[in-house]
Amino acid sequence: MNTISEIHGCGSYLPKNFITNDELAEIIDTSDEWITTRTGIKQRHVAEKSEMTSDLACEAAKNALEDAKIKASDVDLVIVGTTTPDDTFPATAVKVQSRLAIKGGAAFDIQAACSGFIYALSVADNMLRTGQIDTALVVGADTLTKLLDWKDRTTCTLFGDGAGAVVMQGQKINNVKNPSGILSTHLHSDGNLRHILYCENNLAEFNARRSIKMEGPELFRHAVTNLSSVALEALRVNNLSASDIDWLVPHQANKRIIDRTAKKLKLSDKKIVLTIANHANTSAASIPLALDVAVKDGRIKKGDLLLMDAMGGGLTWGAALVRW
Repeated sequence: MNTISEIHGCGSYLPKNFITNDELAEIIDTSDEWITTRTGIKQRHVAEKSEMTSDLACEAAKNALEDAKIKASDVDLVIVGTTTPDDTFPATAVKVQSRLAIKGGAAFDIQAACSGFIYALSVADNMLRTGQIDTALVVGADTLTKLLDWKDRTTCTLFGDGAGAVVMQGQKINNVKNPSGILSTHLHSDGNLRHILYCENNLAEFNARRSIKMEGPELFRHAVTNLSSVALEALRVNNLSASDIDWLVPHQANKRIIDRTAKKLKLSDKKIVLTIANHANTSAASIPLALDVAVKDGRIKKGDLLLMDAMGGGLTWGAALVRW
């Protein structure tokens, strides 16, 4: 009898503080019109100085567990996809494990930049399928505003803070048509393109100020190509076509990237879950944040076919095909 991993609940959390485009225009040479037409972003949430990635992750995790009606004590795997861990070590995931009073099992972080949630989802999926674990808590959480140069309008306009989480368990299936669960995941990377999007961390200069660097036009080009390619790969493996997709739940990096990718897949914009206007690019948090919004507002329904895709620094990219 085969096993499929199923998402039983989702949750999210956003810091209370946010900065609008008009407020940004007061401190840098930009405007609401300039940011909106190029990115689709209207505002971004910003964590307090005292608010760490683990704080956001824990709140999202609590909400996901409540939604799944699963006790924290039942969780035997915690994975946090993040580029902004609280500490160099130990992992942010062990903080989540401790604060939620999860006993035993494993907890670790995955660093794949904006693809972190898809990478984490894939690892949890495979561990559930093979019976290594029973219940997984997968979190995407980032506080990228702590890495921004607020004088660089090419980056400070793009990013926000947030967290999203899902709770997963394995389900036995036997000749079930269209079972709910993760149908497949697909991961890729190309280290030769690491210079396109990065943030230095030179340990020899321990107190040096670090900020995100990005080559926007080149990143845009690779994003559209890679995201459409991995989406088609996921569909092909499952003998499905783009017309079978009910919802595209993409990484919310840039509305133009999302629109171009959807166009390549010949997907109607009515099938795209968009949260970028209110959330901006929250890195590994963006997909589970968007998922939670669309589930809670009733757009995503039982039996819907979801395509999740993301690309981030590395370059890393990936996709997951999910039957809700």
